[in-house]
Amino acid sequence: QVQLVESGGGLVQPGGSLRLSCAASGRIFSINAMGWYRQTPGKQRELVAMTTTGGLTNYANNVKGRFTISRDNARNTVYLQMNSLKPEDTAVYYCDADLSTSSVSPVLRYWGQGTQVTVSS
Repeated sequence: QVQLVESGGGLVQPGGSLRLSCAASGRIFSINAMGWYRQTPGKQRELVAMTTTGGLTNYANNVKGRFTISRDNARNTVYLQMNSLKPEDTAVYYCDADLSTSSVSPVLRYWGQGTQVTVSS
C-alpha cells in the first residue's frame, strides 16, 4: 500500500510564505512525476506545479515566479515553497505521485489527503 502524507499548511498573511512537504511511503518501486494541485469549493482541482524524476518542472501561470517545487528522490518527498502569497492562493493543496509498485505494475496516480492553506489578514 502507498501513502502520501502532506504537511506544512496553515494560515498566513498576504505576502507571507509557506512550505509544503509531501512524503510518499509504502510499496514503491519507482516514481515518475510528483506534483501539487489545489482545489477550492465548487471548482475543479487545478495543477499548481509538477516535477519529474529528471528534474523537469511545470508551473501554473498564476504561480510562476512565486512558487518553487523541489524534490528529494532519495526520500520520495516533494516540496512546494510558496512565497508572496495572495488571498486567491487559499485552497486545499493536494500532492500527487505517478508511481509503480513493482517492475511489472502499471504507473498509477496516488493522492495525498490534502492540507489547507489560508491566506488572509
